[in-house]
Amino acid sequence: MGSNEKQSNFDRRYLRMARIWAENSYCQRRQVGALVVKDKMIISDGYNGTPSGFENVCEDENNVTKPYVLHAEANAITKLARSNNNSDGATIYITASPCIECAKLIIQAGIKRVVYGEKYRLTDGIELLERAGIEVIYMDINEISKTI
Repeated sequence: MGSNEKQSNFDRRYLRMARIWAENSYCQRRQVGALVVKDKMIISDGYNGTPSGFENVCEDENNVTKPYVLHAEANAITKLARSNNNSDGATIYITASPCIECAKLIIQAGIKRVVYGEKYRLTDGIELLERAGIEVIYMDINEISKTI
């Protein structure tokens, strides 16, 4: 097994783990999970939800996501700020395509690879990551569960 194939197997497994982690989200409209991996260790994790201390309700009475709900990537990256780890050179695995706001955080966090599992109609986040020289890999999350 070549190193590329080995990396691809790791990528699929971590993306599957991110999908399982997304199940922790209380959000009704969409559950998103993220894992930050460095040197084959998970150094942070996140899922979309409200800030610490807020009620675990993501949507208002009209089923619109509340403006203060954090995305999974933002939760994972900000969690690193409270730890002794750093994300320089790390890979982030996200079940969904990152938005432009999260792309900015990923760039500033020094993350060098992004593996995501669902495409979104807006591609500005992906385009910004590529412009920053970050390796971006799409793996269909519905396909990976069938392999390995």
